[in-house]
Amino acid sequence: MKQLKVLKQRGNKAFVAYIMGGDGGLDKLRGQVAELVEAGVSAVEIGIPFSDPVADGPVIEAAGNRALNVGVTLRGVLEELAGWKDVGVPLVIMTYLNPVLQLGSAPFAAACKKAGVAGVIIPDLPFEHQSLIGPSLKENGVALVQLVTLTTEDSRLDAILEVAEGFIYAVTVKGITGARESLPETVTAFMEKLQGKTDLPVYAGFGISNERQLESLRENVDGFIVGTAIVQALHEGRFEEVKPLIRAATAPVSV
Repeated sequence: MKQLKVLKQRGNKAFVAYIMGGDGGLDKLRGQVAELVEAGVSAVEIGIPFSDPVADGPVIEAAGNRALNVGVTLRGVLEELAGWKDVGVPLVIMTYLNPVLQLGSAPFAAACKKAGVAGVIIPDLPFEHQSLIGPSLKENGVALVQLVTLTTEDSRLDAILEVAEGFIYAVTVKGITGARESLPETVTAFMEKLQGKTDLPVYAGFGISNERQLESLRENVDGFIVGTAIVQALHEGRFEEVKPLIRAATAPVSV
């Protein structure tokens, strides 16, 4: 995740693009990642399809179902990634806990290392049970990215930030993923609080889909995580429409 730390040090904003691994077929994944990198994203978060995606909104859930229908699995995605050379940006896996446990925490972590995965996000892994996977990931040099929400109590927030690695995934809304017209008024204060508590990059995710939202948060975060808009655009063959959003987010700071 060194590249992301460098962006923060320079004052530039990161854009993390989420895609569903295997949506359209696993053979499409490499081309999708290459297209995102060419468009200027700072990192790519690859989702693993799962039958009970509790954090996913309808667009991402539908993408996961399409991937499941063609037989895409966690093991299959990691094996696909292992055949790639360096793509130029960090790759992050977003998976639910069940597929990890089925594979086994140690084999999963080793497969992530072999695949060149920089970090892992597991939204349904309770903080109190980090030991299920955290030690294995650490042994393999893979960051376990922590999620924090608007409702995370201060004492719990401090405990999470103390062990956080890679970057902080700051959830901007209450509920599942998906585009929103507006974000809660409390988001800005929440992001400011996070910035004052950690030296890691703080990225805002969930609900971000337009430049107005980017601008409302720009001064208080180190980057943005966008999923629904990317997934839908790729599925519908209109990726060109989201390129301005990527450019707006990553535009160099003026000196």
